[in-house]
Amino acid sequence: MNIQYYGHSCFKISLKPAGRGQEEVVLFIDPFDKSIGLRPPQGQTNFVLVSHDHPDHNNIEALKGNPRVINLPGEYSVGGVNIIGIQSYHDNTQGKEKGLNTIFIIDSEDIKLCHLGDLGTDLDEKQLEKIGTVNVLFVPIGGKYTLDYKKAIETIKKIEPNIVIPIHFKMNGSTVDIDDENKFCLEMGYCAKERPTKLNLKSKDLEGKNMEILIMGIE
Repeated sequence: MNIQYYGHSCFKISLKPAGRGQEEVVLFIDPFDKSIGLRPPQGQTNFVLVSHDHPDHNNIEALKGNPRVINLPGEYSVGGVNIIGIQSYHDNTQGKEKGLNTIFIIDSEDIKLCHLGDLGTDLDEKQLEKIGTVNVLFVPIGGKYTLDYKKAIETIKKIEPNIVIPIHFKMNGSTVDIDDENKFCLEMGYCAKERPTKLNLKSKDLEGKNMEILIMGIE
């Protein structure tokens, strides 16, 4: 599995599902447009996951390959990759201010990913049960539009993933008015200085890791 970060909440994930004859599957999550100040993602893809219909998450037109778009809760199987969409809220008023948000679970290569999108409130017991055991958690930390760093940490401790990848925080070039990663890192106690733009991950790499923080960079 290869995970590449484009900034904000957007990732390209390349998967090789188990099974004879299965071809590589490429998916993008939450592609953004140029309005946030960063270079929008580009490339061929098989399908796109969109957590909610805002310009900094739904720029499907930037991608090539006539991809299948998944933007609603439900259970999906694409090219041997299992995906679950879980309904949640973009705010703490049950969506009255900013609308709904879809959490995505991606299960492939014996690795389970969870992308929280623009989650803006606590997860309830039913949502946590659906999420279950997670290896890699993509969690917003910037506040204002999503969880802030304190709520993000509470959520991380409830899910207890092997690896935590922060998303939706202020980064160089971004014009979005949200917090950077500093408060989050200070509260967590440590964030490595290295900021890889890509992560090659195998299930064996997860052994012994417990809520390890990995802040990724962009090229």
